Amino acid sequence: MNPQENGKQLLRDVQTVIKDAEVLLKNSAVPLSEEFKSAKERFENTLKKAKDEVIRLEKNLVDKTKEAAEVTDNYVRENPWQAAGLGAAIGLVLGLLIGRK
Repeated sequence: MNPQENGKQLLRDVQTVIKDAEVLLKNSAVPLSEEFKSAKERFENTLKKAKDEVIRLEKNLVDKTKEAAEVTDNYVRENPWQAAGLGAAIGLVLGLLIGRK
């Protein structure tokens, strides 16, 4: 798995944890002590901050991916022969590796 896929998976995992925690908080509607209410409120605030951070990280990941695609596209447009040569070289190496097995 490449770093971007790892980042996407981490974001999905964190979003799942946040959703599960929100469900847990919503279902704990029994009369509570003041200390527990205070802890619950702090936890809700922490969840909101985590949710906001996940949204920010997700946007950052999308922006970086778009930027990388744009840089690659510009390089290929400016250097079509080098790009074709690089693609051919990678294809040759992969072909040799697959053919050996």
